[in-house]
Amino acid sequence: MLYGHLDKQPWMLPWREGLGPVKAVIEGDWLFGRGGADDGYSPFTCMLAIKNLQNQGKNHPRCALVLETEEESGSPNLLTLLDLAKGAIGAPDIMLCMDSGAFDYERLWITSSLRGITIMDLTVEAAGQGYHSGEVGGVIPETFAIMRSLLDRIDNSATQEMCAELAVETPEHVQAEAKFMAELDGDVIWRKYKTQEGMVAINHDNLQELYLNNVWRASMSVTGQAGLPDMSVAGNVVRPATSVRLSIRLSPTQDPAVITDILEKKLTENVPHNAKVTIRRGGSGTGWCRNVYQPWFDAALKKAGAEFYDGK
Repeated sequence: MLYGHLDKQPWMLPWREGLGPVKAVIEGDWLFGRGGADDGYSPFTCMLAIKNLQNQGKNHPRCALVLETEEESGSPNLLTLLDLAKGAIGAPDIMLCMDSGAFDYERLWITSSLRGITIMDLTVEAAGQGYHSGEVGGVIPETFAIMRSLLDRIDNSATQEMCAELAVETPEHVQAEAKFMAELDGDVIWRKYKTQEGMVAINHDNLQELYLNNVWRASMSVTGQAGLPDMSVAGNVVRPATSVRLSIRLSPTQDPAVITDILEKKLTENVPHNAKVTIRRGGSGTGWCRNVYQPWFDAALKKAGAEFYDGK
């Protein structure tokens, strides 16, 4: 079974001059345009791989190509549709998921784990309406300040370390993987991303820990907000409410439903100033982690990679 998805990430404006989301532009070796990498390649890669075997006269098993068009929305109907299509798909011996990146293009890479996710919309309300800050500032609680204090319960704002309830033990083979990756290309592991001049990554001085942060440990991102006007129209107002959308990545072995219950409890109990807190649950997804490879399979992967990539 070969899986891939066709839907795209949002446009993420603005684009650099001369580039845009719906106009394909080739500069040198690079293709620019929405969906050039995520994720339109998957069906063509799978079909070309099968065609390559056929052109060489090689045998291959029956292959079922499964394509999805709602992955970027959290795949709410995928399991139902797979169940409906199980007669056509059959019982796969191997499932290959064509939906991940590679550290570089000089070696053979296989994704060994993926973190899970839970999405929550958190709203803090205090005043019944907006009031002039000169009148009520220091009297009516500021909802943004309350929001900050609540988020610190699950994500330390100074260290970005998540709360103890989201910590899990790291298996030995994942620790070994982290050590290998830290020694492979040094700080390229984070410097490959565009950052502001002078910025340093979390655990930049301990690359093994940095790697584990990225593939094994929970992390939180604030991906949206409501209640904050644009600065061009902002006034001296103590606003009645602040809302944020939280995208929380979970360890591959954690159950999103269990973790979401824990987080909701932590965010709604003993709220400062007895402000009103509302949580709306969004999508969630479970992660996964590979088993320890059998020796023959590990050797086959390394042999294939070495032969194709000139010994790397």
